[in-house]
Amino acid sequence: MKFVNIYKKAHPAFLILLLGLSSIVSAQIKVVTTLPDLASITRYVGGDQVEVFSIAKGYQNPHFVDPKPSYIVKLSRADMFVTVGLDLEKGWAPQLVESSRNSDIQQGSAGYVDASEGISLLQVPQNINPEEGDIHIYGNPHYWLDPLRGKQVAENIHKHLIDIAPEHRKQFTQNLDQFKKRIDEKMTQWQEKMKPYKGTSIIAYHNEWVYFEKRFGLEIVDFLEPKPGIPPTPSQLVNVIKKVESQNIPVLINSPYFSSKSPKVVARNTGIELVKLSTMTGGYDEIENYIDLFDYNINTLIEALENQQSK
Repeated sequence: MKFVNIYKKAHPAFLILLLGLSSIVSAQIKVVTTLPDLASITRYVGGDQVEVFSIAKGYQNPHFVDPKPSYIVKLSRADMFVTVGLDLEKGWAPQLVESSRNSDIQQGSAGYVDASEGISLLQVPQNINPEEGDIHIYGNPHYWLDPLRGKQVAENIHKHLIDIAPEHRKQFTQNLDQFKKRIDEKMTQWQEKMKPYKGTSIIAYHNEWVYFEKRFGLEIVDFLEPKPGIPPTPSQLVNVIKKVESQNIPVLINSPYFSSKSPKVVARNTGIELVKLSTMTGGYDEIENYIDLFDYNINTLIEALENQQSK
């Protein structure tokens, strides 16, 4: 009550100053990310000091996102921009960042975060041949599908948050440590669950699961796409069907943004179990954050494998 009375008697200029100081103290770091997984990890590390927006949604193909004017507005007001890097978003992200005319988030600035820094990459091509399809020249960019590499992503975000807001270093570092500890705890659970299925052969629609595959002991033996980025052809489907039958492959994994038409053709002819996993946070309603992503994918995959075993 006393505070209210003082507030009422205060000089208007003093009140304006108080309001200005209050907004500065409570201001959050505005972060725009290309993918929802980067957004989720940023929230883990930044805590209540960040306000995060992801351009791509979890059910969208991250290679192809329509560059809407509203995204440019978001980027123009951002303090930090986080990208997968390599060449995953090359068709849309660089143009958006450039169009924002925001010097704080241009490449080379403290607010520009290439989440791939320090990541050990898989499938780095020795030679680039355009006839081999959509080959990523720096290596397979879907590294966030390995939770241990996700810890390095968090490290990269942590470094730039401190550069932008060093006064919150202690909080960011505590959040980072908690995130890494949580990943380590969940990794123990996830790997124990996957242990009985180590070495299981699977088919995938597109070459986006290599990091998940290697981390959890699976073996992707073929893809529905004859070459990366090339839609399934009748001859490739015939090859896959023959391989499924000869090797008794139990599951075919697909993502929310690829058609189910070709997978269903394989399933009808072989009895293989179709499994829709998510490559990103938000791909399905149950996946609200980065930890949920692996809980969902591992539990869904195990359920499919158990269904096949019971047949």
